[in-house]
Amino acid sequence: MARSGLAGAARVARWADAALGPGRDGATADGKATLSDATAERAARELGLTVAQVRADWDTARLAGLVEVHGDRARPGWRLRAWDRDDSAVLRGWVALFDAWSLAYPEPEGHEPAAVAEVVSAMPQVLSFLQLSAGPVPVEQLLDLLQQRVTELRTERCEVVYGPQPEPAAPGAADAPLAPLLDWALRALASVGALTYGDGQATLTPLGSWAVWVKLEQICVAAQSPAGNIEQSAEDMLRGCAQLRPNAARAEYRAWLAARPVGSAVTELLEAARGEDALLRGLAFEALRVVGAPAEPDVRAVLDEPTLRPYALLWLAEHDGIDPEDAHEVLTREEATWLWVDTAAAVADHGEAPMLVRHLESAVQPTVPALLDEVRAVGHPRTVQVLVALAAAHPDPALAKAVRRAAFQVHTGGN
Repeated sequence: MARSGLAGAARVARWADAALGPGRDGATADGKATLSDATAERAARELGLTVAQVRADWDTARLAGLVEVHGDRARPGWRLRAWDRDDSAVLRGWVALFDAWSLAYPEPEGHEPAAVAEVVSAMPQVLSFLQLSAGPVPVEQLLDLLQQRVTELRTERCEVVYGPQPEPAAPGAADAPLAPLLDWALRALASVGALTYGDGQATLTPLGSWAVWVKLEQICVAAQSPAGNIEQSAEDMLRGCAQLRPNAARAEYRAWLAARPVGSAVTELLEAARGEDALLRGLAFEALRVVGAPAEPDVRAVLDEPTLRPYALLWLAEHDGIDPEDAHEVLTREEATWLWVDTAAAVADHGEAPMLVRHLESAVQPTVPALLDEVRAVGHPRTVQVLVALAAAHPDPALAKAVRRAAFQVHTGGN
């Protein structure tokens, strides 16, 4: 259903990608990603559509993330790139359109912006009711629910008027202004494929019912945030997860992610990974594993950053279906050694001495002298501290001495 509903948008987005790619004339002319008249006419001619259809499909492509706008330029979004091979990209595109339903259909004229905003804020409860009803619901019933919710919103903002009020001119007159706004909202939701609307009743489509169910599930997950980190920054949330078992940490990541837009969440996690705390670096990429496909472009974009490259390579390998136990094979020897030092730094900062000794066994080098030679060569900024901590923790005096000597040589720049 999502593919069918977005087929026109995908077609126009693909046409723009092919006809207006880098080095060609831009698709937009007003700094708002509105198609120029010439471009819209050319697209209509080449695709066999009317100009109005092209413009409508272009707007849908923007709302669904098939096209991304940067200033007065538009470029293909990651969802368009993943369209044919990734069903989740299609569903996320449709959910983005569903979330933007109020932009997908012209607002009714003659209504205060505040009233429109109240209806938009109240519609999730109306949609939840439709989802629970699992069938057609009369519009009169939805209007009653909308009125109740708008009243609740005004009460929450302390906008209840106190004192004697004039009686309404007729029963139901107070509800009258909401009727055309509800009509607009239902038509807008029907235009994105979330429901059917006619004959005085509305029914969620299977796709709309699924989307509302997903939203409700996200709210429940967020409400069950086990460690209470949902309102924290990415860095503080990751610190809060450091002592949790893997399953509990993943539940916390899901709750944190459910409470914010995926794009900004990924950006915040990668920023936390760039910090000096190696433990947060590893945890940030664990959280990005929970994000999944939407994080791929951003993860791929950090491959040029030495600090993040090994983590990003492992993430991408696992995302491409490689068994996590075999994913390390995508790393070069130098990258694996760098990652070993970074992980050792996390253990040294947050773990116990036995963990650091056990970490020694995970090195790819067959002997400690070989490991020390390659550790010194990769130039990790925490090399000295890691080697000093390892020497202090290791029970073998001879090995500890060799590690201390290596730490001294790194520190002094000697051989």
